[in-house]
Order: sequence, then structure tokens, then C-alpha cells
Amino acid sequence: MSQVVQPYRERAARVPGAVVWTRTTDGGPHRILPDGCMDLLWIEGKLVVAGPDTRAYLGTSEPRTRYAAIRFAPGTAPGFLGVPAKEILDRRVALSDLWSPGRSRRLADRIGRSPDPATTLEDAVADLFHEPDCLVSHVLRGVRRGVAVPALAGDVGLSERQLHRRCLDAFGYGPKMLDRVLRMNLALDRARTGLSLAEVAARTGYADQAHFTRDVKALAGVPPRTLLA
Repeated sequence: MSQVVQPYRERAARVPGAVVWTRTTDGGPHRILPDGCMDLLWIEGKLVVAGPDTRAYLGTSEPRTRYAAIRFAPGTAPGFLGVPAKEILDRRVALSDLWSPGRSRRLADRIGRSPDPATTLEDAVADLFHEPDCLVSHVLRGVRRGVAVPALAGDVGLSERQLHRRCLDAFGYGPKMLDRVLRMNLALDRARTGLSLAEVAARTGYADQAHFTRDVKALAGVPPRTLLA
């Protein structure tokens, strides 16, 4: 019996701020936008880590490839994986490159034997997950409120350089890049509600529509109208 192609689906995970998602591909190309997150993916028996992106990732897969994955909230995956985010920036790496081969193989086998790979992956991550230090949530809140980097560093008693290093470990990039990525995703979400691009730009902190378009094209590889189409 041929396998039915399933669309992308997601739900909230037991892990704070994380999302569990599943998909069976149709074999076509896909564009994954930077979002400040990291994913642990089970792909037909293999475990792969998708690091944080600074630009769109263009991927392809064989038709009917099954995915079950957990997308960590920004800054939360390094504690689970045991590596700084900067080490896998713009990369897709096998979990066995970060953990011992035996440990990653046991997890992959456990998921592969399950009738519900996504839930089994979620359970395994939840059992090992630890909340990140408060710096992560503080930086996220500050960036989303538009707090300037000097003030953000001063709030936590760090120099700007120290804050930048801590952000590289947690997010893969510094607070200014994190701001660009989060703002782009917020703007695109607003645009999908039907707002004009000019209104989206004004509401999301861009200088104007042209600024919005340039930044999206730099991060996503295509202008907003192409993504929204």
C-alpha cells in the first residue's frame, strides 16, 4: 500500500515553548525561513539537528519522506544538545556528531519502533530537557520590546561584548541579528492577515515598506510578495 502524503501539522509540545511537528513530503523543494529556533528531526530513522539559520534554507527530499520533529524555542536547544548554538549555525548535522553514536542510535531506534514517532521523540526530549538560564528569556523579552543592546546588556550586568558572546552560545547569533529574524517573522505573520505591506512595515518597526522588503529579501532570499503568494 502506498503511503499517503500528509501535510505539515504542528502542536504545542510538553517542552516549554517548543512545537512538535510532522510531515510526509511530496518530494518538492521547500524554503525554510530563519526563525531563531533549532529543530531535532527524525527523518525515516535518522536523527538530524537543524541549527539556527541566518538565511533561508532551501531543501529537497524524496517523495513520501516522513518527518517527526520538535522545534525548540529560541535559545533553549543548546542545553538539551550540549553544544553552543554557534557551532551549528546555518548547518544540518547528524545527532551522532553531537552525541555519542550509541546514544543517538538508541534514541533513533526507540523512535523508529514507536507507532507514534512524534510523541516518542517529544517524550524523550521532555525527559532530558532543562530550562535555560534566565538570560535567554530576558534577551528575548528585551529584543521583542525593542530594547537597545547597551540597555539590554546593562540590565543583566554584562558588557555588550559579553552579552554578544552569551547570545552566540544560546541563539547562534547576537541580539541585533536575533531582532532582525524575529521581526521578519512577526511582520510576515501580520502580512498574512491581509494588512498591506506598508502598514505591516509601520507596525513592525521598519523605516518604510522598502526597508521591510530589503530585509526580508536578505534573510529569505525572495521579497515578501513572493513568500505571501
